[in-house]
Amino acid sequence: MPFASVLKVADADFPTRWGHFRILGFEGLIDHPIACNDDLPAPATRIESAVALVMGDIHAEPPIVRIHSQCLTGDVFHSLRCDCRQQLELAMALISETGTGILLYEQQEGRGIGLMAKLRAYELQDHGRDTIEANLELGYKADCRHYELPAEILKSLGLDAVRLITNNPEKVEALELAGITVTERISAEVPSEPTNELYLQTKREKMGHLVS
Repeated sequence: MPFASVLKVADADFPTRWGHFRILGFEGLIDHPIACNDDLPAPATRIESAVALVMGDIHAEPPIVRIHSQCLTGDVFHSLRCDCRQQLELAMALISETGTGILLYEQQEGRGIGLMAKLRAYELQDHGRDTIEANLELGYKADCRHYELPAEILKSLGLDAVRLITNNPEKVEALELAGITVTERISAEVPSEPTNELYLQTKREKMGHLVS
């Protein structure tokens, strides 16, 4: 998906319980986005947005980076259907302990299908489907996320190498293809819950995520 432009629209002080960050807002204009659902044709252009939380000197050495997809149910409501909240907190803690790093927070709810479709997928999962089967039954791809915008944001911040917190090999591949060297993959694995064991099993067996 080619980006016609990436624009930083905000840059402000951002204190958190993990320490002080700068919060930067970015918008990317995408030409000819790929449809995630064949019944819902993609528009000619689309604007994607993302937030970057930046701490410390990110240019002294390749910084720790986490690309985190928005998860209202996990990040805000602490859902135990997924491990998103735990991964978010792990990333914030690692950045804080190191004293430098970047959290990129993308608006890609439900692996890119959106909140309402994600809740419909939850219904199907309640009847025995896994996360991929539910998405496919609703007419969506298994994973609709793309990582070109995070790569362009990192470039705009003057970075060409990072240490990436992820269990998802596709994120590493996407950054490498965009010209960002991943010098180290840092595990984002967190303790499982009985309520998300099938979710993690699906990630491992069907999506190739590096979780035990």
